[in-house]
Amino acid sequence: MDFDNIKRISRKVLLGTEKVLLTPLSWGYGAGVWLRNTAFNIGLLKEEAFEVPVVSIGNVTVGGTGKTPHVEYIISRLGRRYNIAVLSRGYKRRTKGFVMASDNLTPVDLGDEPYQIYHKFRGLIDVAVCENRCKGIEALLKVNPDIDLILLDDALQHRYVKPKVNVVMIDYNRPPFDDKLLPLGQLREPADRILKCDMVVVTKCPDDIKPVDLRMFKEHLELFKYQQLYFSKIRYGAPEPVFPIGNPELTSLNWLDKDDLLLGVAGIANPRPFTKYLRQFGTRLKVIHYDDHHTYSRADFSYIFKMLKELEGRRKYIITTEKDAVRILNSPYFPPTRRDQIYFIPIQADFLNYEDRDFIYELQALISAQN
Repeated sequence: MDFDNIKRISRKVLLGTEKVLLTPLSWGYGAGVWLRNTAFNIGLLKEEAFEVPVVSIGNVTVGGTGKTPHVEYIISRLGRRYNIAVLSRGYKRRTKGFVMASDNLTPVDLGDEPYQIYHKFRGLIDVAVCENRCKGIEALLKVNPDIDLILLDDALQHRYVKPKVNVVMIDYNRPPFDDKLLPLGQLREPADRILKCDMVVVTKCPDDIKPVDLRMFKEHLELFKYQQLYFSKIRYGAPEPVFPIGNPELTSLNWLDKDDLLLGVAGIANPRPFTKYLRQFGTRLKVIHYDDHHTYSRADFSYIFKMLKELEGRRKYIITTEKDAVRILNSPYFPPTRRDQIYFIPIQADFLNYEDRDFIYELQALISAQN
């Protein structure tokens, strides 16, 4: 009996059954999205514009398109030209309403991504969280009337705010033209919502991407001529200790060899690029994957160190993502005696020189344009 063939047939049957069950739900979800967007388009639901320029940075898919590195890229390039404020919902925070970031707050109060942005650019920008973005903008401007640019993180679906510039992020590895609406696929909105945005950024492009691949992706998107298209990739930095320690042992992954062990820990939406990056160094590798925005418990750390002990390796290190590092650093459960064993990989967005377009230059032009 060919068990591999039986497994393949069983998988096809399960996928076919799942598609049959989920397709009506996807249609119902799509109808709800269409009704909501139509209500905004005809004025039944109101969009509010603000005198201060607002840049919305969002996506049409569920999680993992690299919004935070691109928000940080904009801050790093424009933070000394504008008085920037970042406003986020603060996903999975335990607080409610408007909260202004400050040194005494934790990821539990703000959410991990706003906390990360605040501490990376402390003193240069303002960061706040609020479920209601209109109220959040009003509160921000009361706290600091000198703010002259607001970045709305993950706000494409929050149409109560009418942004000056709409930026949409698309994961190169999960193109929307090959996807379906939730729950059948990963789309939060129909792919044609991209056509309503000013700037389109295709993120997480592979290092070896060819000009023909860029042209084919552009053709599939079928954008309008006035829409500006950019391609970017994630650039990984040298490992840094999660906890401040003197003379960290691991300063580069390049000097590790096949006898060493990396235990990757990732609580992000799409761990595949992180895993692929770690795999290229030729060490022994094991990756533990948790849900996006995972809150680490005592049991989680017990399991992680149990795995570290059981796995073989001459030198052993725990490697996590920059977003996970924020949560782990603030966890009361991480063993103090093991702090020298865990490192994170910082990441940055890096734009490709596609058609000689400069993302920041053209973003500034849109911000400054008269309506």
